[in-house]
Amino acid sequence: MGRASRRAQERAERRQRRQPTQGRTPMAPSAPPAADSPRRGSLFRPLWARDIIGELRKVTWPGRGEVYHLTLVVVVVSILFGVVLGGADLGFSWIVERTILR
Repeated sequence: MGRASRRAQERAERRQRRQPTQGRTPMAPSAPPAADSPRRGSLFRPLWARDIIGELRKVTWPGRGEVYHLTLVVVVVSILFGVVLGGADLGFSWIVERTILR
């Protein structure tokens, strides 16, 4: 099943769960723009901005705990690399001072 058909099925299931009250009928879904007709945005909401907003709604954002742990991992790894590179720099500078600059 393709992504578009899965989304259409999910939308239909959501619409079915939200039954209309007092004899009102649900609105028919609007048809997607045809491939022949170019999609155009408005002056205040261009098409690219609507696409960005739509993609950001699909993103699964991490929770506070996950952000905390990943930030901690980045800090620890950065400190370790700093220590390793600093030690290598000190070692190479000692070698250069003892051999080449003598």
